[in-house]
Amino acid sequence: MVEALQFEFMRNALAAGLLASIICGIMGTLVVVNRIVFLSGGIAHAAYGGIGLAFYFNLPYLAGTLGFSLAAATIMAAVTLKAKHRADTIIGVIWALGMACGIILIDLSPGYNVDLMSYLFGSILTVPEMDLWIMVVMGLCIVVLVAIYYKDLLALSYDEEFARIRGVPVTALYFLLIGMLAVTVVMVIQVVGLILVIALLTIPPFIMEKHARSMLQMMIGSSVLGVVFTIAGLWLSYAFDLTSGASVIMVAGLFFFLNLLVEPLISGRRNSSPSRVPPKNIAVDTHRS
Repeated sequence: MVEALQFEFMRNALAAGLLASIICGIMGTLVVVNRIVFLSGGIAHAAYGGIGLAFYFNLPYLAGTLGFSLAAATIMAAVTLKAKHRADTIIGVIWALGMACGIILIDLSPGYNVDLMSYLFGSILTVPEMDLWIMVVMGLCIVVLVAIYYKDLLALSYDEEFARIRGVPVTALYFLLIGMLAVTVVMVIQVVGLILVIALLTIPPFIMEKHARSMLQMMIGSSVLGVVFTIAGLWLSYAFDLTSGASVIMVAGLFFFLNLLVEPLISGRRNSSPSRVPPKNIAVDTHRS
């Protein structure tokens, strides 16, 4: 793996993977604790419409996909707030329409020389340096926003009613959360593809959820796990000539099932030791920052 770093595309791939892993650790934690995995899946698949839009109008990939994904995410967020009992159905419809729109636009694109597999399963080895810098800027924006609104996001994630009583602008914050999720999805599609994006968003936080004492620890631990999965997946991809995105998710999946097997043993040891507060019962500061 070290000798592979002499190639610029491998260095770019590693940098893109590390950036995506850190952001997925942060946003994936918020996805898991807010139980919006299905919504994030809807955004990921609807983003395919943005890919088709970018190719049809000859726009930069990130510009077309990000704009379309933000629009779809805003609609989904409004639906989940106004009609929660029908949210899954409407999200599913938007999910399907987004993909259908993308496929039709790609069919109509002049030349039709689009490598669909690279968007379905990722094209981390072809991430250009310009997109890498855009990912850095978007990633920094997400980190700064989460840091600024951390306490409010914490309150929203664990007790929405308490957050309202505390004076948190729940609706505006929820739309901000979904917007950041859309940006994250667009970033990660380049790394593992839209089919596998949900795995990178959810597997590390799921593993960390029962081991972290706070949401911040969960974010940090999930980011570290994502980095480990990415490096291991890229090594497997390089060593055995495998698809990079699928290799990263395969490593994450193996750790996921290993965690399920080991967790009962760890829980048994915890039961015989002094108890600690589980992650779901994280105390929320009642004073505004």
